Amino acid sequence: MDKSPDAFRTISEAAEELDLPQHVLRFWETRFSQIKPLKRGGGRRYYRPDDVQLLKGIRHLLYDQGFTIKGVQRILKEQGARHLVAIGETGSIQPIAPQTSDEDVHPVVVPAETRHEPAFEPPNEPVLGQVDRYALEQALAELLECKRILDAARDA
Repeated sequence: MDKSPDAFRTISEAAEELDLPQHVLRFWETRFSQIKPLKRGGGRRYYRPDDVQLLKGIRHLLYDQGFTIKGVQRILKEQGARHLVAIGETGSIQPIAPQTSDEDVHPVVVPAETRHEPAFEPPNEPVLGQVDRYALEQALAELLECKRILDAARDA
């Protein structure tokens, strides 16, 4: 017997619907504060329909789009849980412009000496969306900082 779409789901039902092991859902609860299933006596988890849609959005970004947990956390912080619920419902990502009004989010400025211009433009190159470009710029900035720290440690 199938449940109503508005019915709460146990962790086993949610895991089955998402095609994930239950321990992944428990792990995601530790990494994404927006995942808050209702917990009843004995610690039994019940996921609301919006919780399941949020999990679908997270799963889509992590597994289908190749985002990291940190990248999904950043999207949740910048765009909110409703955005990921919408991704879970539609399965598609609309380009997202990073919000610069948030004090913790700063645009990445890549120093000119580290920028590399391609020698040629490859044909039929896919165009990066704003989310992809922002994520790559953040990763590049983190890698450059790691390199700076390693260089300083080698020099010491």
